[in-house]
Amino acid sequence: MEGNSPCSSIVTSLSEASFLQRTLERLSSTQSLRLQTEEAEAVAVLALQRYLSEQTEGQQQPGGYSYDVTVTDGVWRAKCFVHPRLNHLVHTNCLRTGTDVTITQCSFVYNERRLGHGYMCIENVRCGAEMSSVLPRIKDVGSLPMLVKHGMERSAVLQSDVPLHVSRKHYLSLWNTDDPEGDIWTSGSPSSETVLDVSRITLLCSLESSFRNAWKSLPLLVKIIHKSRLRYYGKFGLKIDYPYQAYFEVADQSGTMSLVLWNELCPEFYQRLNVGTVLYLQNYTLKQSYSNRSRPQMDHHRLKSFNSIEICLNPRNPASVITVVSPKSVLPQWGLPEVSYQFTTRSELEKIANNSACDIIGLVTFVGRVERVKNKGSKGQEKYWTYRWVHAVDGTSNHPFILEVFSSSQPEIFSSICPMTYLVCTQMRVCQVEGSLPYLTSSCETQMFITGYHKGQPYVSDPKVKSFIQWTKTLKDNIVLQKTAVGGHYSYPHPPKTFTQSVNDASVQVPLVAAADLKMEMETLQYREHKKLAIQGQITAIRYVKVQNESQVAEGKEVPGVSTDICEQTIPGADSHRSTAEQTDSESVTSPSAGGKKRRLERRRPGHKMTQKEHEQEQRGTESETEEPLSLQLHSSNQDTDVLSWESNSWLRQRQEVSEHLCQGGLYQDSISRSFTFDEKKVLLQWNNLQPTRWTPEQTADTVSPLICPRYYQVTILGINKQIAVDAAYFPVVSSSEPRAVGLPVDPHSNTMLSCLSSGFLYPLRDRANHTDLTPLEPEEILATASELEDTHVVCLLELCHLGGDKVEVLINKVYRVTEASLV
Repeated sequence: MEGNSPCSSIVTSLSEASFLQRTLERLSSTQSLRLQTEEAEAVAVLALQRYLSEQTEGQQQPGGYSYDVTVTDGVWRAKCFVHPRLNHLVHTNCLRTGTDVTITQCSFVYNERRLGHGYMCIENVRCGAEMSSVLPRIKDVGSLPMLVKHGMERSAVLQSDVPLHVSRKHYLSLWNTDDPEGDIWTSGSPSSETVLDVSRITLLCSLESSFRNAWKSLPLLVKIIHKSRLRYYGKFGLKIDYPYQAYFEVADQSGTMSLVLWNELCPEFYQRLNVGTVLYLQNYTLKQSYSNRSRPQMDHHRLKSFNSIEICLNPRNPASVITVVSPKSVLPQWGLPEVSYQFTTRSELEKIANNSACDIIGLVTFVGRVERVKNKGSKGQEKYWTYRWVHAVDGTSNHPFILEVFSSSQPEIFSSICPMTYLVCTQMRVCQVEGSLPYLTSSCETQMFITGYHKGQPYVSDPKVKSFIQWTKTLKDNIVLQKTAVGGHYSYPHPPKTFTQSVNDASVQVPLVAAADLKMEMETLQYREHKKLAIQGQITAIRYVKVQNESQVAEGKEVPGVSTDICEQTIPGADSHRSTAEQTDSESVTSPSAGGKKRRLERRRPGHKMTQKEHEQEQRGTESETEEPLSLQLHSSNQDTDVLSWESNSWLRQRQEVSEHLCQGGLYQDSISRSFTFDEKKVLLQWNNLQPTRWTPEQTADTVSPLICPRYYQVTILGINKQIAVDAAYFPVVSSSEPRAVGLPVDPHSNTMLSCLSSGFLYPLRDRANHTDLTPLEPEEILATASELEDTHVVCLLELCHLGGDKVEVLINKVYRVTEASLV
């Protein structure tokens, strides 16, 4: 075997070896099995894979998961274990596929309980640039040999799709536990066309009575009419290699019953069993039905439901026999019912009761970015759900369907949803919310289909589906494209008009937290995790930011000289006064405030000469300086960014006393939705989805073209105990064509700073469709009313989302003014 060793047969000297080869050779020769690399050669990340951690000496890994990473130097591939202290790099998407990293410290770990098994462990790594310098040089990644230590060439773990910790048999999806992941999941296997003996089958109606008596399981012949998403129930100490479960509702001529697919049968059969599939089942078992689970609404099937027991298909004790019957072999005399749907048009949605189930079909016009939310019901390991917001139209209403679509264990469909595709969602639940248009959210039984996946589905013959297709033939693509959008911040439903908090109800949608807790929430956010929180305090400063040059936001970063400068200016004990140069190089004009008093508005623009009118205004402003302190300022840190600001009278003193100022209040490119085009489809899908587990040549290194950052306000909120301040961005809805405008209550308001923060939009909204593209209100006019916020007790609803790396989006959704009447 020595002559066949990858390291020994090819490497003639360390100087001629590739970086990964040299690293492994040095690890093999060192006594400590640990190496700090002196050379800083980049390797590209090809795959990043997650699995349930093992317990080591009673300790669990942070979050309960471990990670394997496959890297390449362009010559070899190496599958390595990520040391648990580096897990945060995965959680924040700093360590990700398709980019280069530099390994600065690594070790070799032997499996002490198994011969011939060991692996490299990355203990320290420096994450590289956005684009890889290694991957463009590789023509075929799959052809690169896998690097294996001499003597371990037979280690199947290093060369197959299984975790390096040998007690684990499979990988999980990187960002949730609902999606199938890896080579073990079988799909597309041929159905059986063998002749079946259906003379001795039993009916579902007979199983309930059989369950209470001694019985021998006769074969069942059933059709799947509903399919649930996967449920992963793995946890520490559970001695099951594939802890999965999936529910199906099956039917025959006598009625319907639940069927449960268990453990390793899920990887083998889950992706082969679809709605409409006919099954011939043998060696199944029966058990009492689990009552604490969701069920699809099936009244429209008009079949009797048998809910007291459920059919279990197990891999052993006994080993169930599952035969997937070919559609060509299904005979009419079997009497199996047709799959039935309950399609609802958008015009009918307002009339449907809350929590009712329905099926919809629509043309997608908006697709939000994929986000994650922590599953609060999970115990032990952290579990996340992935979801996205979608708008779809069907021609029956001026309003679109607003869909909150969670992953349905169909990752290839979920990640491919984009504008201009036909989307079918089944078993969606209706959410009727006061003050907002009704929306639909996924259930455990929701299935999704988009263009390219409709062929052969049972719903294609439904009358409402046919009617929708006829309507789409009347549309012109170029006109519909003008109304499409992808990505950006999106939140629904809109907050209620009043903020209430029940002491007895800990499950409120937006919890009220302390400012110190807000800091912890921001620090513990993981990649694309979204949270809604509320804090109380007062607004002490507002900065209006207008970016005039798109190059300032080309990298998706905060505007230079804005957020960074704010943080520097508000460090406790730092000099908070404007510099002498800034005071000298400024001009002033007057701006009316809400109370009719004069405020000084300072402008500093390079090369600007004052007019006679400005000079007179400055003189008047100087004469009235004793009336009120400086309130509005317009700074320009460079020629591309203007910042207009207001500060409360007390902020100058209060900022010296705060213990911490959380400065994450910028606006990012990822916060802004953009128009969809077919030319940019691939890069827009990549930008809008989560980071993939594996790098593929189709994964483009291109980034979305930078947008001119919209005008926004950066708001400083001082906690009610005046110890912690936080910056949050607020960019109001200004046009009815924005996705965020759908369903927004547009009651008239006075466009004061407080009314804008309270409503979320400028009144009236621009409406290009109806040719009412009004001139937006000048920010000076809005900020001039900010004195209303002076010493005002408010509750601020904040939206947090981790955008990867060091980018944490903190946006204001709504501000409530707290009065005695509003206190609960």
